[in-house]
Amino acid sequence: MRIGLLGTGPWAQMAHAPALSGHQDLDFVGVWGRRFDAAEELADRHGTRAYDDVDALIADVDAVAVALPPDVQAGLAVRAARAGRHLLLDKPLAPTVAQGRAVAEAVEETQVASVVFFTTRFQPEPAAWISEQAGVGSWFTARAEWLGSVFTSGDSPFAASPWRREKGALWDVGPHALSVLLPLLGDARRVSAAAHGPGDTVHLVLEHTSDASSALTLSLTAPPAAAGATVELRGKSGVTVLPETAHGAVPALGRAVDALLTAADTGRPHPCDAAFALRVTEILATAETLLDGGTGRPGL
Repeated sequence: MRIGLLGTGPWAQMAHAPALSGHQDLDFVGVWGRRFDAAEELADRHGTRAYDDVDALIADVDAVAVALPPDVQAGLAVRAARAGRHLLLDKPLAPTVAQGRAVAEAVEETQVASVVFFTTRFQPEPAAWISEQAGVGSWFTARAEWLGSVFTSGDSPFAASPWRREKGALWDVGPHALSVLLPLLGDARRVSAAAHGPGDTVHLVLEHTSDASSALTLSLTAPPAAAGATVELRGKSGVTVLPETAHGAVPALGRAVDALLTAADTGRPHPCDAAFALRVTEILATAETLLDGGTGRPGL
């Protein structure tokens, strides 16, 4: 599969470019960025070509990988899908439900394959645990804590990200937590509570279609010593906790590429496709409305 990378920021440099250039089943055709000099630098580092015209890169490939802010990603994803290109996207899919729906509808109408990189879903140990616990079922409640120190550690390459500063932990790490909880507890039929904590910290309570409930704590402003991610399930079979993994972002993204290749070859949607990412976007938007003083029910 011929693939192009859209984006040149820290995530593109740390994860996407190494994963795409190192994958044996990909022809890494080129890089486009909003700054051509950055595209040239990244392309040179990985032995590929820099493009100054995004449509030219889209025309030269079978698929695009996107490592851009969600509002930019959404528009370019629609553009690429309309051109018949498969999509390897990042979370969140989009910053609004309308933009996310546009991506999902373009994917559905053109029947291109889509995979959204919810990192935990592509790490072997957590992925196996999610599959196993989904089979167990009968969960009573869950607790998810996704605590980052992006804005408190002083050395995070993502601290200068404008969209993260605007949207905060809800939209940055909230998708990770939801990507684990939804396949285990079912869709969220209601965001029943939402409250602000220190910094950008938010607390959510969800009611799921399985009748289970979940409590989420999300932050990018946790003290570095308090950072980490935990998901705990409690039910008839006891208590179980999401396992840690030794696999970083690059091998996980390689597994996401494998998933995209399979979806493109078979025509069968991947569980982490654009439609699933749209559902995550709808839940996040509902929580945001509730946090801003709304009802917490739109879209659910």
